[in-house]
Amino acid sequence: MKRDFDEKVNRYQTNSVKFDLISENKKPKDILPMWVADMDFKVPQCVEDAVRKVTDHGIYGYSTCPNTYYEAVIHWFKEYFHTEIERKWIVCTPGIVNAIGVAIRAFTNEKDAILIQRPVYYPFSLMIERNNRVVVNNPLVNENGYYRMDYDDMEKKIIDHQVKMFVLCSPHNPIGRVWKKEELEQVAKICKKHNVLIVSDEIHCDFVFPGHQHQMLINVAPELKEEIITCTAPSKTFNLAGMQTSNIIISNPNLREKFVEEMDKIAVGMIGPMGIAACEAAYRGGREWLDELLIYLEGNREYIREFLKSEIPEIRMTELEGTYLVWFDFSALGLNNQELEELVVNKMKIWFDAGTMFGEEGRGFERMNIACPRSVIEQAMARIKEEVVKLR
Repeated sequence: MKRDFDEKVNRYQTNSVKFDLISENKKPKDILPMWVADMDFKVPQCVEDAVRKVTDHGIYGYSTCPNTYYEAVIHWFKEYFHTEIERKWIVCTPGIVNAIGVAIRAFTNEKDAILIQRPVYYPFSLMIERNNRVVVNNPLVNENGYYRMDYDDMEKKIIDHQVKMFVLCSPHNPIGRVWKKEELEQVAKICKKHNVLIVSDEIHCDFVFPGHQHQMLINVAPELKEEIITCTAPSKTFNLAGMQTSNIIISNPNLREKFVEEMDKIAVGMIGPMGIAACEAAYRGGREWLDELLIYLEGNREYIREFLKSEIPEIRMTELEGTYLVWFDFSALGLNNQELEELVVNKMKIWFDAGTMFGEEGRGFERMNIACPRSVIEQAMARIKEEVVKLR
């Protein structure tokens, strides 16, 4: 059965972080929540059926992942990313941010330097700082709306700060870049030269638009496979964030043992029975739903692109190659951070993620979640236009 992505599902009073924290965060009651990176679409029917089977059983005890779970994960990455994964490489964790925290604790020491590329997903910085490590920023270079890596700065920072780990975001959140093979090869070359361990967050790997292709780092740099921790999950792909289910790929047995030991030290729990069922069902039966979703999201992207071009050219949209997160450039309006937030939150009444959450490089930007019905996109764009026109 096909999903109707135009259907507006009421998410209020469902304990949704995106929808039910409006008053707590002192936002206007009639604000449009377009911030948190989960989708406003129902999951594939196969996932609903699998979860319902678990709930119907009536006992929700401690659970373990069966062979069929691992087989589903392995098949997905072999079929769609041409990546061979062995079952023993997969470590299940209740979330990727959780896994990144474990990796930081397992593979670095306090005061060690860890490299990131801002503007980037803000929990990277939080995990590094909260574990008493040092954030070293290799900022991405924005060239007329197109971001690229600065390899010279990367290598210099690695040498100057004796960097021990690099946390890569691929595809990149929030700028929407899908890194090319040659870009990742250069990253791998630098990290190998200086013995830098790579944690590669590839949670958005399934969200890639036509003309682009996600390259798994362990495929791009097989010679470095033993020094790469790959973070994957069905949560973004199939809207399962609340299921707390991630699959971390670690081929190096020594690193894998250290990772699991650190999980045990800080009592990182196992994933639950519903998460297990949802993940397996999604990877086995969710492909058709995902293909339809990608077409719908591309339509949302194109609607926004054309609307900006014809109605509000003052606002620029960074080319979205992957993810469902649009990176808006409001800098042409000449507003400071406080003025921009006042405009967006209290006048447009849209709840985006402020660009500065992702680093100072995000000043003047806002991140918009477009994984919602087209009617919501239309409403948001109309609100943006109404307020921008007043500033002309």
